[in-house]
Amino acid sequence: MTASPLFQPLTLPNGSTLSNRICKAAMEENLADQPGQVPGERLFTLYRRWAKGGLGLILSGNVMVDPSALTGPGGVVLEKGSNLAPFHRWAEIGKSGGGQFWLQISHPGRQLYKSLGETAVSPPDVALDLGKFSSLFAEVRALERNEIEAIVRRFADTAEAAQEAGFNGIQIHGAHGYLVSQFLSPLTNKRDDEWGGGLENRARFLLDIAHAVRRRVEPSFGVAVKLNSADFQRGGFAFEDARQVVEWLGGRGIDFVELSGGSYESPAMQGNPQEGSTGEREAYFVDFARDIAKIADMPIMVTGGITRLATAEAALASDEHEFGVELLGIARALAFNPQLPDDWRMKVNTDVVIPEIEWKNRSLAGLATMAVAKAQIERMAVGKQVKPGVSPLWALVADQWRAARRARKYREWRGTAV
Repeated sequence: MTASPLFQPLTLPNGSTLSNRICKAAMEENLADQPGQVPGERLFTLYRRWAKGGLGLILSGNVMVDPSALTGPGGVVLEKGSNLAPFHRWAEIGKSGGGQFWLQISHPGRQLYKSLGETAVSPPDVALDLGKFSSLFAEVRALERNEIEAIVRRFADTAEAAQEAGFNGIQIHGAHGYLVSQFLSPLTNKRDDEWGGGLENRARFLLDIAHAVRRRVEPSFGVAVKLNSADFQRGGFAFEDARQVVEWLGGRGIDFVELSGGSYESPAMQGNPQEGSTGEREAYFVDFARDIAKIADMPIMVTGGITRLATAEAALASDEHEFGVELLGIARALAFNPQLPDDWRMKVNTDVVIPEIEWKNRSLAGLATMAVAKAQIERMAVGKQVKPGVSPLWALVADQWRAARRARKYREWRGTAV
């Protein structure tokens, strides 16, 4: 009987070894303790649950490098000078099951909710176009050159703090339309200085962050990048661009690159690029990833819609004539089954059933899809079992209510007003 590729160890370029190839990919949890936006009991309870499930690697949800720029009102903030005590505990809990625990560090750029009471920044002042939902997002202004350099330093500060707190590594979030992705995309980066124009200039922000982070941390500390395989928008960041950026990341001490896709304007990460059967929707970035793996000098991880053991094993399958994906990111499936790796190892509960929401309004259906997954995360965070049959409408209303309450507490902490 051939051993499953999912449960083979993987040694990363930094010399550390993952016990298996399954990674909990980042999800937007918004469970920080307020005031202060720090990890607390809810995150500790949630990550203890995932740590017990047999994962080789856990990636946190977004950890923000700037307290004025959150992807959501309950986001964790880690910066220079932060109290590291709650982060030490979080790191210990995340590693308690034997896997590694890395922080995903991020800046939202223009994808900043108006309810937070802050002004959004972006390469130029190109606002989000979400139709009637555009009004939910903050006013955008263009970044000055010195501000860009300051944000680069913030990423390095956060990485250094993560290392001191005991995490195994960090992942720079360069996908899903957040700030790094905004620099990479010609649709959002209209600058005419050294940070804009051709791909080499548009990639400068990411490459400078990667360089600054790697210089600040120990060689044994993990550094990864999350990158869009494509934006799935006409004229945006394309597959050929992603391939070139991965080549440029070579030789810079990057331990793996995770490939996903899309943004708030084109949410490919929710499965929207493809319709059809379950098999067609699952692993919808795998073909991109296998092609990029041909030129990468670091392991490639693919994330996107995988819910079945058979699909997961097929995504990692390769032979001596084929370049394969070496890591598999699982997100929503782990919100519905936190012990998924152990189940898959034992060949039980091999398919995770995630409710499909088929509302006519696709935007609302997308929000409800995320809300149902968040409902499971909220339940686990207070020690309850998952409840897949939760009402999508109830989950959406509850999620909006929690977001409004957390945004109010955030504004009080920051002293901002809407």
